[in-house]
Amino acid sequence: MPRYAAFLRGVMPMNAKMPELKRAFEEAGFDEVRTVLGSGNVVFGARAASDTALQRKAERAMEERLGRTFLTVIRSIDELRELLASDPFASFRLPPESKRIVTFLRAKPGRIPAQLPEQDGARILQVRGREVFTTYVRSTAGPVFMSLIERTFGEELTTRTWDTVGKVAR
Repeated sequence: MPRYAAFLRGVMPMNAKMPELKRAFEEAGFDEVRTVLGSGNVVFGARAASDTALQRKAERAMEERLGRTFLTVIRSIDELRELLASDPFASFRLPPESKRIVTFLRAKPGRIPAQLPEQDGARILQVRGREVFTTYVRSTAGPVFMSLIERTFGEELTTRTWDTVGKVAR
């Protein structure tokens, strides 16, 4: 049975308890469900299906169990492992203190700007299919990378650090 990861937008320990989230996925019929960290990462087994079908099923289960839903982006564990092996950050000279961010889009963007934007130390480096790769160096301006990403690609997305993607794919 294929393994998948659900990346939920906006989840944190204050608005969703991981045991309840796990139960919602189990009640939806997903197998071997586990949460990773406390930020809305759920790994599970399911019959092969489209990302869209799995997203809808997960969101419906959260609504029924939690009384609310979180925007859900699905990727197969195999896709995540291929992504990690390709290391899209490797070809860029990044300062050692820079944070590497992956944004998972629900759909491939209709238009990619010819010049990828930068702002206050945050840079969108590249777009590959339904993933956007960004880097930033912490600054007093705060997490400007999120506003940069949302202005460029909308809000049907969720972001994770490169390290978190590695933990989810294991």
